[in-house]
Amino acid sequence: MRRAGLTLAWIVFASLFLAGCGGNEGQQRTAFVQFLQTRILDKPGLHVPKLTDEEKASFGPYADHYAVITDFNQAMNDSVSSKMQSAMQEGAIRSVSDVVTGRARLEAAKSGFDEMGRALSNALAEADAAHAKLDQPPDLKPTYDKAYARLVTEPAASFKDIVPLMDKVLGQAIELGQYIDEHRASVRLSGPMIETGNPAIQAAINEKVSALQANQQAVNDAQSRVRSIMYGS
Repeated sequence: MRRAGLTLAWIVFASLFLAGCGGNEGQQRTAFVQFLQTRILDKPGLHVPKLTDEEKASFGPYADHYAVITDFNQAMNDSVSSKMQSAMQEGAIRSVSDVVTGRARLEAAKSGFDEMGRALSNALAEADAAHAKLDQPPDLKPTYDKAYARLVTEPAASFKDIVPLMDKVLGQAIELGQYIDEHRASVRLSGPMIETGNPAIQAAINEKVSALQANQQAVNDAQSRVRSIMYGS
């Protein structure tokens, strides 16, 4: 009889313990959903709040779900965002002479964008794989997926638009500089103008300059999209 009594007491204790755990998980999930909604989705632009120790404790295992987002953004900051501005400055084309005298600088910028593109693709693949493995209840998943799109998918897509465009623009600028170098005997640089008495050379240069200008506008448009995502405007 004593053994049966102990068994019954253990069952009651275990039931209460499990019920308590379930309630705690529900509170953690509710707190996490509220955080995603009020701290990320309800605000315009890109916000990636750093969790306090209290928030981590209140979210329980869901803090690891948020880490999927923050790990991606940290990788973006380290490999892309921190290098993008300097690469854009290095790849800036302010005059015709830049494509001739600044070829080494343009080639370095092109290499930098190629590296950023690879880093971004790797970081996004890791984040998407981790996201796909998350087991989330139905009252959390839609909100989390929206936050993931806001903080991972959309900024990644906007940066991925810029990288191939800059690669193309810089490649065209380098090619133009090489072409001018190859025909220096027939070409004269006069401020922003390229002058030559050879109609064939002039036509080729005009075509290359027009293509470069068209793609430069595409870069400007892509930068505007990035700013819109970053600041919500």
